Amino acid sequence: MVSVTWAQVLTWRMRRQYIEPAGDASAVDIARRLAGVQAQVASAAELAVAVRQVMPNAGEVSRALLEERTLVKTWAVRGTLHLLPTDEAAAYLVLCTAIRNWEKGSWQKSFGATPSDLEAIAEAATGALANGAALTREELTAAVVEETGSRHLAEVLGSGWGTLLKPLAWWGVLCYGPPQGTRVTFTSPERWLPGWMGLPPMEEAARTVIRAYLGAHGPATPDMFDNWLMRKRNRKKDVKAWFAATEDVLSTVDVEGVPMYVMEEHRDALLDTRPTTSVRLLGAFDQYVLGAGTGAAYLIPAEHRGAVSRAAGWIAPVVLNDGRVAGVWDAKDGDVAVTAFEDIPGGPLDAEIARLRLLLS
Repeated sequence: MVSVTWAQVLTWRMRRQYIEPAGDASAVDIARRLAGVQAQVASAAELAVAVRQVMPNAGEVSRALLEERTLVKTWAVRGTLHLLPTDEAAAYLVLCTAIRNWEKGSWQKSFGATPSDLEAIAEAATGALANGAALTREELTAAVVEETGSRHLAEVLGSGWGTLLKPLAWWGVLCYGPPQGTRVTFTSPERWLPGWMGLPPMEEAARTVIRAYLGAHGPATPDMFDNWLMRKRNRKKDVKAWFAATEDVLSTVDVEGVPMYVMEEHRDALLDTRPTTSVRLLGAFDQYVLGAGTGAAYLIPAEHRGAVSRAAGWIAPVVLNDGRVAGVWDAKDGDVAVTAFEDIPGGPLDAEIARLRLLLS
């Protein structure tokens, strides 16, 4: 088995993810390459795209979502909102359903809903959205409650966290639609998304998602993949079966003593990669960090994890030095304030800060 170092892996990931160098890829191509762009914070998703482009195109993400509909915003991996390519989104949703957390007693106790409640909600939501309507959270809640008569679900259905709406998103019942002012709406992906073909079989979905994940965040183990997908809450036999369904396009490399999978088509490029000496700045919730996870000590020094992974699930903007997280930054009064964990070359850091200022202005 051939061997590579983490320094090689991180440089290869940066190149695959349009971080080094930035390129001319579209927002859709970037979302496809990154296996989705987290969009809990809309401005963070837009920055994740812009920082990867030599010439960012203002409004491109919004046009792709609302006019071209080549991107879709919906709940996906880890139960968080993501921008996904329209033609691949269903595969991610299918893999998310495997967790089936709504069948667990603890989930039902916490949210006051049973599996049969969810099925009734899904049926009612499907009917409410069948004509292509785009409904606000309040409008959808009212329609579901009226149809089901389950008024005890009104409060949790209207929650900003969308707890009961996430399974509906994974089942392909709803996705985000065009906003009404500052209010979000939900609509039917079948009606909203061009070429929507419904949900694919599980093995087909697994091949799509694993290939995308390894193409941006590999080499990786099945456990690393599951951590990214659903924080290791899937059954190990399921994850094993997904990788078995993909094994014909996979190769194995040794990463500092640990066997990991990489796409066969990417193996030679990885082996030929020479470690970077660059400095790069990435925004909050960036996929470069999320793909590895904040517990990845090869990327984020354990003693500084708390500076990156903060309260309420906030993932801070980061400074990369040689591919590793070497600090965090904040935008303050029109400037960029860096908190370094180690010595960072001043010239390259200043150049990155100057570039970022333009993106934030």
